[in-house]
Amino acid sequence: MSTEETSRFVRLRVELVVEVDDQEAVTRAALARIADDPDMPADERTHAESAVTEDTAEALAYLVDPFDVVGEVPGVELAQASWSSEQIDYDPDSPDWDLDEDDVAEDEEEEAVG
Repeated sequence: MSTEETSRFVRLRVELVVEVDDQEAVTRAALARIADDPDMPADERTHAESAVTEDTAEALAYLVDPFDVVGEVPGVELAQASWSSEQIDYDPDSPDWDLDEDDVAEDEEEEAVG
């Protein structure tokens, strides 16, 4: 394929599991970010403050910005982003948490098709 035939868009999938050692610090930081957002309407601000106070995963979602991941990468502009967070049960020794598992499944699918 020539350069003209290939898409300029790339889907970058990142999955992170983080350990929150200080829920109050995360909540305070999220509340500060919400308070510092001059473009957030008052009703949305009230809802956001309630959400981050009740759920640390929501607070973390307010602090993680996909633009920060690619913002300094030369020649790249963020076209679209979505992300979510949820509290999970995590066992790093469990085979269910193998980071390469999705890659293996995708490779097997490609081999079956190809």
